[in-house]
Amino acid sequence: MILLIAFLFIFVAFQGAQQIGMSTGTETYVDKDTKVYQDYENIYLRYLGAHSIVIMISDEDIKSPEVLKAIDRLDQQVSDIPGVVETLHIADAVKTANYMQTGKMQVPENRNDIVVPENGETDLLLPDNTHTLFLIQTSGNTPDVRLEKILGETEKSVLYADFPPATSVVVTGEEAFSIEMQNAIRQAMPPLIGASALLIIIALYLTFRGVRWRVLPIFIVGIGIIYTFGAMGYIGIPMTMVSMAAFPILIGLGIDYMIQFHNRLEEEFSSQDSEKAAVVETVKHTAPAILTAYSISALGFVSLLTSSVPMIRDFGKMLFIGTFLCYIAAQFIGVPAIYLLARKHKKRLSGASEGNDTNSNSGKPTVIERLLDKTTVFTVNHPVPILIIAGMLCIFGLYADQSVPVQTDEKEFVPQDMDALIHIDNFYKITERGESVYLVIQTGDNTDPGLIRWMDSFSEYIVDSHSNVYGSTSIVSAVKSLNSGSIPDTNSEIAKIYDTIPQNQKASYLHGNNLLMMELSVNNDLDGEGLGNLIDYIQEDIAWYQSPPDTEITITGSNVVFTAIIGALTTGRLLMTLLGVIMIFIGLLFVYRDWLKALVPVVTMFMVIGWAGGVMYYSGLSYSPMTATLGAMILGIGTEYAIHIMERYYEEKEKGATSIEAMRQASTKIGSAIVTSGLTTIFGFSALIVSPFLINQNFGLITVMIVFLALISSFFVFPATLILLEKIRDRRKGSHDI
Repeated sequence: MILLIAFLFIFVAFQGAQQIGMSTGTETYVDKDTKVYQDYENIYLRYLGAHSIVIMISDEDIKSPEVLKAIDRLDQQVSDIPGVVETLHIADAVKTANYMQTGKMQVPENRNDIVVPENGETDLLLPDNTHTLFLIQTSGNTPDVRLEKILGETEKSVLYADFPPATSVVVTGEEAFSIEMQNAIRQAMPPLIGASALLIIIALYLTFRGVRWRVLPIFIVGIGIIYTFGAMGYIGIPMTMVSMAAFPILIGLGIDYMIQFHNRLEEEFSSQDSEKAAVVETVKHTAPAILTAYSISALGFVSLLTSSVPMIRDFGKMLFIGTFLCYIAAQFIGVPAIYLLARKHKKRLSGASEGNDTNSNSGKPTVIERLLDKTTVFTVNHPVPILIIAGMLCIFGLYADQSVPVQTDEKEFVPQDMDALIHIDNFYKITERGESVYLVIQTGDNTDPGLIRWMDSFSEYIVDSHSNVYGSTSIVSAVKSLNSGSIPDTNSEIAKIYDTIPQNQKASYLHGNNLLMMELSVNNDLDGEGLGNLIDYIQEDIAWYQSPPDTEITITGSNVVFTAIIGALTTGRLLMTLLGVIMIFIGLLFVYRDWLKALVPVVTMFMVIGWAGGVMYYSGLSYSPMTATLGAMILGIGTEYAIHIMERYYEEKEKGATSIEAMRQASTKIGSAIVTSGLTTIFGFSALIVSPFLINQNFGLITVMIVFLALISSFFVFPATLILLEKIRDRRKGSHDI
C-alpha cells in the first residue's frame, strides 16, 4: 500500500514539475528591493536602456545593390516581429540619400549611384568597407523569454532575406550570446546527468558488495529527485544556473540515506529471525541517525537563506526540501521495497538447504572493510600528529581561499571554440567595442547649459584619468556638432537643438525633461574585480567632481550588476559558511546535550572547508555562481558522514565495546556504506569533468573534490578528534577505561 501511494505521488510530482520556470534575469543575481536593481531595471532599462540583437554582415563589396536590397528585405521581416522597437541599418540611409536625389525611396540599381551619408550613425553601422551592422532594438525591460523568441525569429528572417551566396551573415551581440550560452548549457546537462547516472550504477555494482539488489539505491534516489522537482513547481522555486549545483548534493545525500538503510537491513537479515524483525531493528537504530544527520545538514542549508543573491537562496530552499524528500523516499519507499524483495527471495529459497540464508554476504570482511579497519587503528593510535597536520593544512587553505578568483564573465563559462563566442569576439574586434558603464543623470531640467558643460568636462576628465576608459558618448556630442562645436548659453537654444536630433539617435541618451545618460566605454580585458575597482574609482570621481545642484548621478548597467554580486560570492560566501557551521554546532548541542558530540562533527567538516580552499587555489579553479555553493556541499555531505559514524560508534559503546573497538566497528560497518555512497557520487559526477563547458567542468571537479576530502576527513580527522577529546574528558573525570 505504501509503495502504491508513493507511485501515485510520482504522477502528482510530474504535474508540479511542469510548473517550474527558468529564471535567468537580473532578479536572480540581485534583490528587486536593492538600489542596484532599482537603478538598473527601473531607471536605466525602463527609460534609457535597450536590448540589441546584432546582425553582422560581411562581404567584399558591402555597399553593393544586392547586399543592400537583402538588408532592406531583412528589415521588412524583422520589423514585424512582436517586441522589436526599432531597426538600424545602412540601407535606410542609402534609400534616404537616393530619395533626396531621385525622389525614389529605394536602393539604387546601379552601384555607382549608391551614396552612404557620413555621420555618427553610419560610422557606427559601417565600421569598415567589408562589414556592416544591422541593429535590432527592443525595450530594455523585455523579458528573457521574449528576447529568445525575437532571436529565433531573427535567425529565420536572415534565411528568408536571400543574401548573395558570398555574403556572410551572423546573428550576435550580448543578448544573443547569453541566450545561446544558456541554451547550450541546458542542452549539455541532460546527457551529462545521464552519463553520471550510468557511472553511479556501475560504482554501486562494483563497490556495494555483500548485499543484494545493489543498484536499487539509485532508483530510489531518482524518485526522491522527481518529488523535489514537483515540490519546486508547486512552491514556486525557479530553475536557475545555481540550481544545477543541487543535484550532486541530492544524489550524494540521497544515495547515502538509501545505502545506510540498505546496508543495515542486510546486516539485520542475517541476524534476525524474520524480515519484519530486521526492518524494525533497522528503523529503530538507523532512521533516527539519518533523520538527525538530515536535520543538522538542513541547518547548514538554512544558512544559504541569508545570501544577498536570490538564486543562492532558492538553491538553499531546494536543498532543504530535496534532501528531506530523498530521506522520505529512502525510508518509506526503499525500506518497504527491500522488505518485499527479501520476502520473495526467502520464499524462493524455502525448502532448500540454504533455508535461513537470506543474505549473500558470507560474513567475510570486504577489501574496503579491511582497509578501513587498518586506517582506524592507525588514526586512533596517532591522533595528535594527524590533527596537527590536518589543522595546519586547514589554516593554510582558509588563507589561500581569499585569493581564489571569482568568475562572473559568461564568456569564460563556454568552450572557447563555441560559434556564439567566436561571433561576438569578431564583433568586438571589428567594431573595436568594449564593455560599457552608464551614468544616469537625474535633473530638474536637462536643457541646463551648466549641466551640459559639466557632462562635457567630466567625460574628458574620466577618459584622461583612467587608462581603461577609452571613450565617452552622450547627448553632448550631438549638441556640440549642431552648434559649431560649442555648447549654447541658454536653455531654449539647447531645447531647439534637441528637437532637431532624430528620435532614434537621442532616445538612448535623453528621456523627457529630467533624464540624461552618459556611456563610458571600457576596455573589455578587465576581469570582474578590475571592473569593480574601476566603478569604485568613478564613484569617487563623481563625488569629487562636483555636479550642478539638484542633480543625482547613478552608475548602472549590466556590468555594475555583475560586479555587485562578486562581494556576495566572496565575503558573503564565507559568512554563509561560517554561519552554517555555527548553526550546525548549536543544532548538535541541542540534539545530543553533549559538547563533545556537537564539536567533533563540526571540527571534521571545518577541516574540509579549509582544505577545499587550498585545493581550489592550487588547482587554479575559480568561484562562479554555480560553484559558489561549495560551503553548502561541504556542510551537507561532511556532516552526514560524520554523524553516521558517530551514531554507530556510541551504539557499539552502549553494547559494552571499548572506545577503540567501537570505532573499529563503526568505521568498518557504517564506513563501508559511506565509502560506497562517496564513491558513487565521485564516479557519477566525474562525467561532468569532460564537459566542454568550463562551468560544468569546475562544477564536476569541485563535487568530486569535496566528496573525496569529506571521506578523508571522516576516516582520519573524525576518529582522531573523537578519541583524543574523549581521552581528555575521561582523564578529567578520573576514568581510564580506554
